[in-house]
Amino acid sequence: MTGTTAGQAQAPVQASAPVQAPASAPVQAADPARERLRRWRLVLGGDQADGTGCTLTGRDAAMDGALAALYGKGDKPQAGRERSAGLGGSAPSVARWLGDIRDYFPSSVVQVMQRDAIDRLGLASLLLEPEMLQAVEPDVHLVGTLLSLHKAMPETTRETARAVVRKVVEELEKRLATRTRATLTGALDRSARVQRPRHHDIDWNRTIAANLKHYLPEYRTVVPERLIGYGRAARSVKKEVVLCIDQSGSMAASVVYASVFGAVLASMRSISTRLVVFDTAVVDLTDQLDDPVDVLFGTQLGGGTDINRALAYCQERITRPAETVVVLISDLYEGGIRDEMLKRVAAMKASGVQFVALLALSDEGAPAYDREHAAALAALGAPAFACTPDLFPEVMAAALEKRPLPIPDPA
Repeated sequence: MTGTTAGQAQAPVQASAPVQAPASAPVQAADPARERLRRWRLVLGGDQADGTGCTLTGRDAAMDGALAALYGKGDKPQAGRERSAGLGGSAPSVARWLGDIRDYFPSSVVQVMQRDAIDRLGLASLLLEPEMLQAVEPDVHLVGTLLSLHKAMPETTRETARAVVRKVVEELEKRLATRTRATLTGALDRSARVQRPRHHDIDWNRTIAANLKHYLPEYRTVVPERLIGYGRAARSVKKEVVLCIDQSGSMAASVVYASVFGAVLASMRSISTRLVVFDTAVVDLTDQLDDPVDVLFGTQLGGGTDINRALAYCQERITRPAETVVVLISDLYEGGIRDEMLKRVAAMKASGVQFVALLALSDEGAPAYDREHAAALAALGAPAFACTPDLFPEVMAAALEKRPLPIPDPA
């Protein structure tokens, strides 16, 4: 190759410093100055202008080759050099490279490099081959890519793709389900307060606050004339939740997380959950909520966006507005009728619906979004903000209890 360009230099920074090798790598910890040169050499890629004068050997040279294959722009080695750039169009060579980076770098870095390989080298079509899918490190972004490709997958690949998606979904459920159920169960109980509670159902914080005027200084105590307690959990449905999810291509990670949360909510007896995905058409996937993998393969990432049409569908199916939470997950780029969309949101809120607008439900923060529409929703009392999966249970708990949402600080 003709030296590694700035493209390679940027990559380790984006990949959370992928030059950090496992403990087995030959690192001379006794010489910090040499270790710094080694790291800079891996970052800069060995161009004549890198200025390190550091020569890589053994495992470090192999790591450098893996980085150069992805982030180097040349495809011909320089004279006297063994390094090469580019993965070519061969599935076996890509599979070998995927195995190499899993050996050299930690899982979080491997996922970033895989994502970059798909974006920079156009390897999405190779994911249609079962051998490739078995070699990749599964993560949310890979799932999004597979969902966008699944209509074009050959039959021999579909089961492998489902296995990859199921692995990611099961890991997300383990991470998110227990805390979500606990948080929302508490919110549902608190939303049904009673005035004559049993002793173990008394909400002492609210009881004391409500009886402060009955404080007796001489006894240094509060006489609780009115007890406030948590309502006991009932088997009947208390709340209804509608997840309305934009399935345009930019929302891939949000679709994955929303599907997992939808399955968790559907497993709770006291919540009736509806899951609707949309682009310019609307698809109700509620009957598939017992398996989030089926939900995901029922989506079709890409296409346009008609938020108004999706909200119209959801609005028609609300039977208990005062007990309903509608969660719109969208970047708000509306291809339908803007004014009608805003009128529907206003009408739902006026009827008692709790309306939550999430620009994204992912770990990446807010994507590009329509700021004018976000401001218009905020003016209606429905602020739009990006939400991480870890914060989502708290957001839902606040909506169920009809208290202010825990909106994260954009800073």
